[in-house]
Amino acid sequence: MLIDRTMPLGTALTVTCASDRGPRTHNADAYAHNRRTFVVADGVGDSAAAAEAAHAAAQAAALLTDPVAAILAARDALQVHAGDAVIVVAVARPGGGFDVAWAGDARAYASDGEDLVQLTTDHTVAEYFRERGLAPAARLEHVVTNTVRHATPENVGRAGTRAQRLVLVSDGVYGPLRHNGIEAITSGHVSAERLVRAALYAGGTDNATALVVS
Repeated sequence: MLIDRTMPLGTALTVTCASDRGPRTHNADAYAHNRRTFVVADGVGDSAAAAEAAHAAAQAAALLTDPVAAILAARDALQVHAGDAVIVVAVARPGGGFDVAWAGDARAYASDGEDLVQLTTDHTVAEYFRERGLAPAARLEHVVTNTVRHATPENVGRAGTRAQRLVLVSDGVYGPLRHNGIEAITSGHVSAERLVRAALYAGGTDNATALVVS
């Protein structure tokens, strides 16, 4: 497991990051952060190309302090890569809280230490059907309708929160843990490592990556 614990200089924010390959051949998840910008990317597929795309997207996005512009920068970075990825980006506001943008089904959650709120809405075929009052087949949960490579200013998701704790995760974490599992873990002292370990212990079959800012 890759674990990173740090406190960005010049801020009151603490960030913890963790990523594990799980049972997959490649770890196609990636995370990155700087003083204000926090990113989790999940490569599409289990391949070296997917891993390279996720890392390139995450690194490019972390350089900017506007979440939508960060995703567009990630898109541009993939022009020299064969793979694709989904991504979620959060930027800390100077006065507190976060602005969030995403493309695909990587998620952001806000927590006050008790209640957990999902900020993002998955860009998947399953979510498309749910928004129209239809029950989707389980397999459609994993069919994404937007990715980094296809991101535009119009189709990137946007959200904001005043919460002081933010959790970014790939589907390898929220899939096995579900909302209640993540909420139970974030109700106490939470770290990215704890979320990733819990997801794998719960039977996760994918790469698992988490980034927690508080």
